[in-house]
Amino acid sequence: METIGNTPLVKLNSVVKGCKATVLAKVETVNPGNSIKDRMAMKMIEDAETQGLIKPGATIIEGTSGNTGMGLALGCILKGYNLICVLSDKQSKEKMDILRAVGAEVVVCPTNVEPEDPRSYYSVSKRLAQETPNSWYVNQYDNPSNALAHYEQTGPEIWSQTEGEITHLLVGVGTGGTISGTGKYLKEQNPKIKNIGIDTYGSVFKKYHETGIFDENEIYSYITEGIGEDILPKNVDFSVIDYFEKVTDKDAAVMTRRIAREEGIFVGNSAGSAIAGLMQIKDQFTEDDVIVVIFHDHGSRYVGKMFNDDWMRERGFLDVDHKTANDLIANHLDKGLVQCASEELVSHAIAKMKDYSISQIPITRDGGFVGHVDDTKLFQQLLDNPELLDTPLENVMQKALPMVKEDTKIDDIKGLINQETPAVLVELKNGKFNIITRYDMINAL
Repeated sequence: METIGNTPLVKLNSVVKGCKATVLAKVETVNPGNSIKDRMAMKMIEDAETQGLIKPGATIIEGTSGNTGMGLALGCILKGYNLICVLSDKQSKEKMDILRAVGAEVVVCPTNVEPEDPRSYYSVSKRLAQETPNSWYVNQYDNPSNALAHYEQTGPEIWSQTEGEITHLLVGVGTGGTISGTGKYLKEQNPKIKNIGIDTYGSVFKKYHETGIFDENEIYSYITEGIGEDILPKNVDFSVIDYFEKVTDKDAAVMTRRIAREEGIFVGNSAGSAIAGLMQIKDQFTEDDVIVVIFHDHGSRYVGKMFNDDWMRERGFLDVDHKTANDLIANHLDKGLVQCASEELVSHAIAKMKDYSISQIPITRDGGFVGHVDDTKLFQQLLDNPELLDTPLENVMQKALPMVKEDTKIDDIKGLINQETPAVLVELKNGKFNIITRYDMINAL
């Protein structure tokens, strides 16, 4: 516990070229749980003990994106408590595995549900706390000890390390504890200091800060982890925050990789968001400015995501120069072509669509392609006549998909895919075939 805090400030060089200010990263990965959340996790536990909310042998329960759970896990190990962490399914597998490794029970909930939905990780956390004897629900979003930890620790550290020269604090905002607590302390030392929050598309923070309107139309699922919310946590003190900047999932992911490769600092997704946001507004800073950016957590928690080329490519986050058919099929070349014979039943095709998560299947007869079926047309046909499930595909198939060579240019392929033609087949040099779908084209474009 005594190794929490006193984390270093590191001057950034490469990824902030073009920004006139001095940019310093507060690298929180050296905390024992590898994130800034260790600070507030221990503070929340100790304050709850003082208030008599936690009794010996208690079970601590929390909804977390992973890092607070890790900090709580360390506290539970040292103090002899049990821990249940409730995560949404968008969080990285690494986070879930790490929590299990340090003894936490992990409950996974769907991401794409309303906060009030009984399946949401907010609701499940509260329900488990009600059902579990001798338990304490942490509620980091509204727990005042969250922001207080940063007011008492992170703020004073930054003020001391910069010798009072800091002009801007830049932080990814999730629960709001870091920017609110740290920012409040720094403004008390120098009211001219600006606190900048980094938000993500799909989150409500920026618009609410600027208009006071909680716009549900702003809320949708996003990939970036650790920042943004579809609720307004009590720990977000909007009066302390001067400005919000939104960053896309792609820009955050690409910058996360750049920080590792160009600065040698292996940090997580929120750090990428923060630096990407900084560079979007770089022109407002001067040579006299000293910006401190919080690097919340460690990159090891995102190895299967932002640091994985296949994951990045599948989401269109890697800038690939698509020129030919061969480029478009590169990420699924090893999977082979799923197809059905014309005499197979419609039900067989539907089963393959489900098994392989695909929308269309080419139909063959005597070694050649004679037609195709796609889920949209098939769905309509089955609505009109459910008995078609047990009929051969040759009775419902549409015309054969167009065929192109591996070296066909992407501009020539564009005109082949339309409302009636969901895909084109690619004839490979080895005599096999692959497919380019609408999804492949959207990624390329």
